[in-house]
Amino acid sequence: MPVNFDLSDLYAFRALVEYGNFRIAAESICLSQSALSRRIDKLETALGLKLFERTTRRVMLTLKGQAFAERSTQLLADLEAVMADLSEVSAVRTGLVTVACVPSAAYYFMPRVIRSFQARYPRVRVKLIDSSAGNVYDAVVSGQADFGLSFSAGSQPDMAFLPLLEDRYVAACRHDHPLASRKSISWREFYQHDWVGLDKTSGNRNVLDRALAHIAPAKPSICETRHVTTLLGMVEAGLGIAAVPAMSLPISEPSALTSVALVDPLVNRTVGLLKKHTRLQSHIAAELENLLIEQFQQR
Repeated sequence: MPVNFDLSDLYAFRALVEYGNFRIAAESICLSQSALSRRIDKLETALGLKLFERTTRRVMLTLKGQAFAERSTQLLADLEAVMADLSEVSAVRTGLVTVACVPSAAYYFMPRVIRSFQARYPRVRVKLIDSSAGNVYDAVVSGQADFGLSFSAGSQPDMAFLPLLEDRYVAACRHDHPLASRKSISWREFYQHDWVGLDKTSGNRNVLDRALAHIAPAKPSICETRHVTTLLGMVEAGLGIAAVPAMSLPISEPSALTSVALVDPLVNRTVGLLKKHTRLQSHIAAELENLLIEQFQQR
């Protein structure tokens, strides 16, 4: 049987399988939607198969399409592995990797990961969806993101959650605050100081409310924000102290802030990787995912 399609058609097919959306898939491989559609039509004609069921809302693989996706994905992976062994191809790879990430991990942690990734793949673009834990989960479920970094596993049967870090909540304060020299304080003592908090839409707020239901703050918060990164800005401005995940604070960069351990009780959140079992991962997305896991292991 003559082969009447080329590698570009296979990459177009893989992009549409990954994203399930013509617009996003076309953007990921730097094509127009019409050009992507032509490549898919060409591939279906060459194979004599209908690979996708198209509706007004989504694109789904047919049974034949699923079988072809498995074989073609392995074929492309083998080809890329051979090319990587024979030459330095990372510098010429292009594409788009989309990661959904909670803001408390996006502010200091993800820039280091992306910087390392860009050094290896300078022509690959990274799109970061920095939003709440619920929105991160939805972005992975809907296929908008290749994978997510969050502390909420959710309950969809086709979703996987790989725990990476037990992230402890600490008290963030300025270096000139009376608590800055302390090694630890209790939650009850924390609430006796001026403090700023998170509103009820925050996933971190939900974690703290469940863990501290038996502790009534001595006084209400000075201010509430939706995201931890905004909360840290309030602390830096001197409005008060705040309970935040430890990974939301800088590790080595000069900062006006420091942290004090919060005890009685210790409160943690589990940060991990969110993925869909049914999503076919591209090579470059897998590379970024592996780099992210390595960075967690080095913490």
